[in-house]
Amino acid sequence: MVPKSFCNFTFLQLNIHMKSIEPKDISVVELQRLMQTSIGPRPIALASTVDADGRPNLSPFSFFNMVSTNPPILVFSPSRRVRDNTNKHTLFNVQANLQVVINVVTYDMVQQTSLSSTEYKDGVNEFVKSGLTMVPSDIVKPFRVKESPVQYECVVQEVIGLGNDGGAGNLVICEVVKIHVNEEILDENGQIDQHKIDLVARMGANWYTRANDGIFEVEKPLTTLGLGVDALPEGVVESGVFSGNDLGVLGNVEQLPTEEEVASFVNANEELKEILVAKNQINKFKLAKKYLEENNVPLAWKTILAK
Repeated sequence: MVPKSFCNFTFLQLNIHMKSIEPKDISVVELQRLMQTSIGPRPIALASTVDADGRPNLSPFSFFNMVSTNPPILVFSPSRRVRDNTNKHTLFNVQANLQVVINVVTYDMVQQTSLSSTEYKDGVNEFVKSGLTMVPSDIVKPFRVKESPVQYECVVQEVIGLGNDGGAGNLVICEVVKIHVNEEILDENGQIDQHKIDLVARMGANWYTRANDGIFEVEKPLTTLGLGVDALPEGVVESGVFSGNDLGVLGNVEQLPTEEEVASFVNANEELKEILVAKNQINKFKLAKKYLEENNVPLAWKTILAK
């Protein structure tokens, strides 16, 4: 005789409606969306490499994790692009030099990290475009990211291609040869404080999660070519008014407002007029930051460009 409790359990299970899918029955785009929205949060590797000519490259990857501590091994996967079956510059660079620096990503640098994923032409320095700072490594050729609180210098043991079609991964197996840790994130015992490090991770679509606070959204610059932080007028970065995330948001625009649009905005904004008459650059930047906090990037740019 079957116990009553077992019968109840079986009945409940049979009433769960599951949609069953075989990967071959849906498109690669649909499969990728399904997997990325159900497998997470995924840690982010901000991978720094150099090409055969020594030119820097920087790009984030959420197909990333640690898989061994003795030896210390990290893995990440630059996948073939689904839309046109091409490979990313990072893959060519690690194959050419067998070296990479894996920088962890925190909330304070997430917008700049996202901007670095923009598919700029070969040879364009994403450090410059994202406004992140290059720091020489001690052992490997690729630069470290100063803003990242933990940086792993690695030599590449092996690159394993997992397929030849769009969406196929390329598993990069990296051995850590040196670790750099910002002492500001350490606790009184010299260990990394999980609150201080404030890590972020990828979810599906435009969604991220912040270890200290929950999920949030970052517009991905995959279909646009952001102008980059280097397009900002002189004095903006140096002002100290804008955070790294502010700079990343400002750099992730495809085109600037016209002179006519800026002039029209100034004429209708009494507060900005007074700031311009007083020639107070810092107050102008503070007003722009207020618009950024209101998620109004166009007005922030018009304020910055106002004369």
